[in-house]
Amino acid sequence: MTKEEIAGVLEKIATLLELKNENPFKIRAYTNAARAIETFGGNIANFQDEEALAKIPGIGKSIAEKIKELAATGSLKYFEELSAEFPPGIMELFSLSGLGAKKIKGLYDQLGISSIEQLQKACEDGRVAELPGFGETTQQKLCDAIAKRASHAGSFQFGQVAAEAETLRSDLAAHSDASQVDIAGSYRRRKEILHDLDLLVATKNPAAIMQFFVSHPLVESTIAHGPTKSSMRLRSGVQCDLRVVSTAEYPFALAYFTGNKEHNIELRSRALQRGWTLNEYRLAQVPVDPKAKKKRPVKKIPEVHDEAELYRAVDLDFIAPELRENWGEFEAAVKHSLPKLIEKENLRGTFHCHTTASDGHNSIEEMAAAAQELGLEYLGIADHSRSSIQAHGIDEPKLRAQIGTIRKLNKKLRGFRIFAGIECDILRDGSLDLPDEVLSQLDYVIVSVHSVFNLNEQAMTQRVIRAMENPLVTMLAHPTGRLLLKREPYQIDIPAILDAAARTGTWIELNSAPKRLDLDWRWWPLAKQKGVKCVINPDAHRTERLQDLWFGIGIARKGWLTKEDVVNCLPLGKIEAALRVKRQRVE
Repeated sequence: MTKEEIAGVLEKIATLLELKNENPFKIRAYTNAARAIETFGGNIANFQDEEALAKIPGIGKSIAEKIKELAATGSLKYFEELSAEFPPGIMELFSLSGLGAKKIKGLYDQLGISSIEQLQKACEDGRVAELPGFGETTQQKLCDAIAKRASHAGSFQFGQVAAEAETLRSDLAAHSDASQVDIAGSYRRRKEILHDLDLLVATKNPAAIMQFFVSHPLVESTIAHGPTKSSMRLRSGVQCDLRVVSTAEYPFALAYFTGNKEHNIELRSRALQRGWTLNEYRLAQVPVDPKAKKKRPVKKIPEVHDEAELYRAVDLDFIAPELRENWGEFEAAVKHSLPKLIEKENLRGTFHCHTTASDGHNSIEEMAAAAQELGLEYLGIADHSRSSIQAHGIDEPKLRAQIGTIRKLNKKLRGFRIFAGIECDILRDGSLDLPDEVLSQLDYVIVSVHSVFNLNEQAMTQRVIRAMENPLVTMLAHPTGRLLLKREPYQIDIPAILDAAARTGTWIELNSAPKRLDLDWRWWPLAKQKGVKCVINPDAHRTERLQDLWFGIGIARKGWLTKEDVVNCLPLGKIEAALRVKRQRVE
């Protein structure tokens, strides 16, 4: 078992104990142990070593024995016995927003509700509204949450399936019979929401590749199994289709299974204009109609060995996979005006990161070390401000102490710098959670909305713009507040926000946490047109989440952004001056 899986079991134990109304200290012990395991830097073998487990803060002897059992056997008798005390569907209730252990326990004890289906029926009958602590409003919210959950069935955040997708890609690429391997479809286009995965392999031995795929450890069940195409259900729940083709067919198949429907129609249309047919296997001459009075001019079909040659064959510059949405890419490819999209290697640093001072899992030193391992030149620490009570936001004294700590650490660093910042809450009226006198001592200030999401569009827009007009504010984080497949964006006028960003010199964040990916890629061409700078931030709450910057790069590319459009592509020698520009406007 991975440490994430072990931590997940511990969290489920805490949840079940809460449902049993167990001792709060016992519940907290399992919650703390799960957090300790998540942030533990050792490898999985250590979890079978009692001495190594004893060194992990927050893990007592009893829980250490259970972790050892999980690591050694992949199961835990205590967890199985505890789970058996409840109906299997009850854990699904925790996936609904607005339902915690206390309310679920009330539903279970008073109405015998142990599944989403039973809850939906009870809401429709009006029985939930009659329970103490619920009422009509809560009942309606639960109905809405159930309906939204149903509408999202079969949908996955990109980040939910990326690890499985990349593991399959890597394992197939290592197979001796695979000559070329890619993940195509909406994954290759970097869509934020996926419905399935499309794997493509060029091989001379389809049977060997197909057998390797269907028997892969990540495969949970078979949907369909054929000689050249198979569909499997992976452990995450996503459907994964594998197609095998010859090397000669590969560039056509890769293009066909990457572009969206409209992009592919346009590509085929351009082929037809040249007297060719284009499908997932080849370019071919259009059959000659002997009855036709006027013969269509036919160009000679060039050799095509890769996608670039396929696009060149129809007189187009190569179109990057992320842009294949029929969203202006053909016009740009004809005019040779496609942008040189940002690459992962272009990022030099990032700013939106949290530590144990608020709701993060690692110290400043640990976050900085992880950033250096990724090859970054600088890292910004921006813990939550005091109004974010749920995120253990820090007050003025703690922030001043953190600034001092960062300044001392910087004296020891060479070729790397930690910037002192804050993620400051935008209050309902647009004022900030901390006074300017405190904010002025920081290297930068991130502002964001974490409460009162129900304002109308005008009020929310004015609220955010007022915050952006503060000369101490450097960047606006996750501008729409969305949580993909969980929470809709709040009402806000994005063009007006972009106008304000251009006017005030405020950077707009592309939050690369897979659950956010906010600002949405569809807005970045407009932002770029207005001269608004993007800053790609991971919103990292632990060291490993710094790697979410990769997701942000994918969305930036999808939004037509270059390294010149993304401010944290600036090297350490230039980013300090960029951070000061807005403040200097009013000095």
